[in-house]
Amino acid sequence: MGKTYVTKPAEVIRKWYIIDAEDKILGRVATEVANLLRGKNKPTFSPSVDTGDFVVIINADKIKTTGNKEEAKIYYRHSWYPGGLKETTLKQLREKDATAPIKMAVKGMLPKNKLADQMIKRLKVYAGTEHPHSQQLEEYEINSKVKIQKSQPKADPPRAEK
Repeated sequence: MGKTYVTKPAEVIRKWYIIDAEDKILGRVATEVANLLRGKNKPTFSPSVDTGDFVVIINADKIKTTGNKEEAKIYYRHSWYPGGLKETTLKQLREKDATAPIKMAVKGMLPKNKLADQMIKRLKVYAGTEHPHSQQLEEYEINSKVKIQKSQPKADPPRAEK
């Protein structure tokens, strides 16, 4: 029987990824980013150790949503006082802070534990193309461009003729 390898926190090597969110779907970007932050793309992934990378998202203000989500999707928060339920639509949230929908979507896809607090700190989201992390990207020379593909409708499988 072989031994099971568990990554130790001191052995983790973190990369920096930059994602251009222009004309990408919000949920598809969020799942890719959540996997990068958790480190699920690495062969040394361990659920109990934070093995994730840094992710910089640019053009967050140009991200797309499908359907009628701009008006129909509602974010709720509560002050814990009677009658303290507040509602905000996606459109209102984007007008107030263009980076908030991405941050909230990614945070919701991370595990609900103490590691998630560390993971979400490595997410950097910017509304435009300018960001202050170009020094890290060039310094470590591990600037990997992650391309998120648009999903193509699947063709029907060929049917056998009788």
